[in-house]
Amino acid sequence: MASHIENRVFQGLAGDVDCLVESPGGAARGWALVLHPHPLHGGARENKVVTTIARACLDHGLVTVRPNFRGVGKSAGSFDSGVGETADMRALVSQFAQAWPDAAAGQWVLAGFSFGTAVGAQLYSLLREQGARTPDALILLGTAVARFRFREVAVPDDTLLVHGERDEVVPLAEVLDFARPGSLPVVVVPDASHFFHGKLVVLKRLVAQRLAALGGETR
Repeated sequence: MASHIENRVFQGLAGDVDCLVESPGGAARGWALVLHPHPLHGGARENKVVTTIARACLDHGLVTVRPNFRGVGKSAGSFDSGVGETADMRALVSQFAQAWPDAAAGQWVLAGFSFGTAVGAQLYSLLREQGARTPDALILLGTAVARFRFREVAVPDDTLLVHGERDEVVPLAEVLDFARPGSLPVVVVPDASHFFHGKLVVLKRLVAQRLAALGGETR
């Protein structure tokens, strides 16, 4: 069965959070929240790395949610350096559970690229601090958590960190500094830039391998 895509508006602390929600053909085995790069530098839910992650999640049978952060597209508000964006995503998680209870009860993947990794990591930490359910998999590509950290961050040992060897925006050394305290492995893609030009096939494969570890065959 073919997938289905729709616009869906959730409510964040600053107002509307405009999202694309894509559902797999047949029953979903869970859902994925995929977060885009820096809003002030052209970041949006249509970013090619974001859509690559989303496609891998959809192939795994997950309902995929791609929001536009504050001030992007039809989403309300203005850029808030990750603070308001994290609060908005916390609200979205609760609202998604009400709108798609079956998917929300299944596997849950939280993924982000660049600025989206900072929101994702801090959202994960916030959920854990609140005693709420945390994602079954955290996937961070082009990790920029340290640049937008506003709270203590603790990510799981099995977090998938993928970075480009030649990242010109976030140097590899910066990601290693982030990973070092928790001894988190970092998957380095040779010759890849921050935007993983020419490496999207590799990225999709890495994400698919992480999803496969959750169980269930990829469709």
